[in-house]
Amino acid sequence: MNAAEILQSVGIVPVIKMDCAEHAVPLARALKNGGLPAAEITFRSEAAAESIRLIARDVPELFICAGTVLTPEQAALAVEAGARAIISPGTNLETVRWCVERDIPVIPGCATPTEIEACMREGLSLVKLFPAEVSGGIAMLKALAGPYAAMRFMPTGGVKPANVQEYLSQKNVLACGGTWIVPGDLLSQGKFDEIETLTREAAALRDRVG
Repeated sequence: MNAAEILQSVGIVPVIKMDCAEHAVPLARALKNGGLPAAEITFRSEAAAESIRLIARDVPELFICAGTVLTPEQAALAVEAGARAIISPGTNLETVRWCVERDIPVIPGCATPTEIEACMREGLSLVKLFPAEVSGGIAMLKALAGPYAAMRFMPTGGVKPANVQEYLSQKNVLACGGTWIVPGDLLSQGKFDEIETLTREAAALRDRVG
């Protein structure tokens, strides 16, 4: 499967800030065992690249993405570490083109039709609606479905258990990003059993979307 097909099959992608690379492998195993075999490790900490490297080495069946990638240099660091897709909060065409030229899946953030059209001109058919709830949420996705029928979205930002099923039910939503699955306090305390439980609960929400 290609990146889009994998993300669609996972449905909900945990979005994670890693402060300790030693937690990366047990976290990855908890996500895999809980039924969400993907993760977006954000470049918001110095542990991001090493966390990606360890997961790619020890839990290769987890589809590992690098998030909050703001520059081509960060993208290069993430890919060298083993990231299989690049995700950004905004549309930085320099980063998008770096990835496209190297055939690396890239999912830039969009909050406006202008950004969506810029991504379309680069040949992309999947973007991240971010911040999803602030940008209009479900109503925004419905409005975008008409003029951009071929575009698929990965809403992130404000997606939570109470609304994730409605997001996943939208015809133009490929998957959602969620931060609630790996709370920072549970991660810092190494409570991977509790994280696996939250992962199973999220997977069950996904599976009930008809």
